[in-house]
Amino acid sequence: MQHRHKLLILYATETGNALDAAERLAREAERRACPINILSLHQYDPSLLPQEEAVIFVVSTTGQGDTPDAMKVFWRFLLQRHLSQHWLKGVHYAVFGLGDSGYQKYNFVAKKLDNRLMGLGGTTILERGLGDDQHPSGYEGTLDPWMSSLWRMLSTIKPEFLPNGPDVLIQDTVLLDQPKVQITYHNTETIEPHFSTASDLTSLDILESARSMHPGNSSSGRSGHPDCFLKMANNLRLTRPNFGKDVRHFEFEFVSHAIEYDTGDVLEILPGQDSAAVDAFIRRCNLDPDSFISVSPREMDDHNADGSRIPVKLRTFVELTMDVASASPRRYFFEVMSFFATAEHEKERLQYFASPEGRDDLYQYNQKERRTVLEVLEDFPSVHMPLEWLIQLVPMLKTRAFSISSSQSAHPDQIHLTVSVVSWTTPYKRKKKGLCSSWLAALDPRDAVSIPAWFQKGLLPTPSPSLPLILVGPGTGCAPFRGFIEERAMQSKTNSTAPIMFFFGCWNEDGDFLYKDFWLNHSQNNGVLSEAKGGGFYVAFSRDQPEKVYVQHKMKEHSGRIWNLLAEGAAVYIAGSSTKMPTDVTSAFEEIVSKENEVSREDAARWIQALEKCGKFHIEAWS
Repeated sequence: MQHRHKLLILYATETGNALDAAERLAREAERRACPINILSLHQYDPSLLPQEEAVIFVVSTTGQGDTPDAMKVFWRFLLQRHLSQHWLKGVHYAVFGLGDSGYQKYNFVAKKLDNRLMGLGGTTILERGLGDDQHPSGYEGTLDPWMSSLWRMLSTIKPEFLPNGPDVLIQDTVLLDQPKVQITYHNTETIEPHFSTASDLTSLDILESARSMHPGNSSSGRSGHPDCFLKMANNLRLTRPNFGKDVRHFEFEFVSHAIEYDTGDVLEILPGQDSAAVDAFIRRCNLDPDSFISVSPREMDDHNADGSRIPVKLRTFVELTMDVASASPRRYFFEVMSFFATAEHEKERLQYFASPEGRDDLYQYNQKERRTVLEVLEDFPSVHMPLEWLIQLVPMLKTRAFSISSSQSAHPDQIHLTVSVVSWTTPYKRKKKGLCSSWLAALDPRDAVSIPAWFQKGLLPTPSPSLPLILVGPGTGCAPFRGFIEERAMQSKTNSTAPIMFFFGCWNEDGDFLYKDFWLNHSQNNGVLSEAKGGGFYVAFSRDQPEKVYVQHKMKEHSGRIWNLLAEGAAVYIAGSSTKMPTDVTSAFEEIVSKENEVSREDAARWIQALEKCGKFHIEAWS
């Protein structure tokens, strides 16, 4: 399908920020009477790209320079060798990236996309914009000025897109006429008997129906159908009581059949929400929790809308799909709220927050303080938004991803996670906690709560038994390597296995030495981590002495042994915090290669890059 004479906006999002930015661009274009078409990259046929006149790409960078899932097929298409350097001749494009300069490969996806489009003959409308989470106003600190330049340049290059020029806006009220979704309310007298007698209507059906109906479901290429349900079998605190960190070891059992997984894989969990918060949201919005609803896109007619959707109780829909007490609302939420505010002072404040002038103050009030949807609604009591707008604008309840810390060979019917229970204090001294980690930590295995779960390939490929390994995993970064070592210990019972060096780091030996007995057991008596087997286990306690000692210091103490393993073809795996650790550890490897191989730091850096290109240098980091 061709979209001629329309500005095409394509986005790839992982957390929702790129979708938010793309929708903002679309609204600003419509306010300038510019016709638009907005799609997630996984919904777009890349072979149509040469037929477009003007395309805006909004893409996020995840992890260590990784492409969002929704962009992977599109990116593979662009990398095809048969595409000529004139393939996109006549196509005007612009790229806006979302990233975090705290990461080593800041906005890597936007940069490589921009370069590839240019290499295929595309013409840039303006220089790429790079949004930065570290900016005092977040990515919007870059988006606002970049967008102003975009309209000016587009008006010059393609005046037919902006018939009134770059600065003439049509009235906002026209655009706020209709939300994107419509709600059908079902007669409970006809629904409830069906629910009580239908033997095939399980919690899986309700979960899948509710999440497939939420408009946020379309921004990801992944199905809402969970791979399985888990129940918790063990909830064990690994850190000392009253220590500054609360790290848990969770063991789960499969409720029905076991799912096969590999070491290095990632488990995604859909967390439960606090019942009191869900009830408070429903009361605040004057909703009927017992009504049955189905939700569909507004452009879909009623016949198509309800054909394949099971009506869901409103409270269940909110609980399973709408993140009311954890995620912060987007900027557009405040803009729409301003139209429904009846108190003048609230309306003025909301309009200010939604304006370019109020951007920094909104960032301080909302994102920096991590205000939840419920908290914002309670701060503006005169606002009463229709449910359609709430469903469209309240962030979708997202799964949380964790590195699997077990080997299925060692635990055939179980899956283990190592989770830090997240809590922090905001700039205004408000206590906050992570939704999923806190929910898991509060679960009692005896309650047998069913937990929806999905399995994904992570960034740490499963190593073969014959591959020597150098592992670096401070803190909960040790999680995937616990699985690696369990797996290799099982393999070593029947075959010879290659050595493993593992560098672990924590604050104190008696406070957060996670899995201490496990590591020490495998590092003794010819275990898979023993020096006798060519490997070793080394710990950096950063706070047990006046000077800080980190994993990179321990690595340098054993630089000769590290180089010997690298020379034998070892693979490097790094996991843990995304702040400074991956950069510092990579720098330590470069220093070791430079010293032991007697080459310059530049040559050592190229050596490490070559190791990465041949699939022997892996990083999985999280914030």
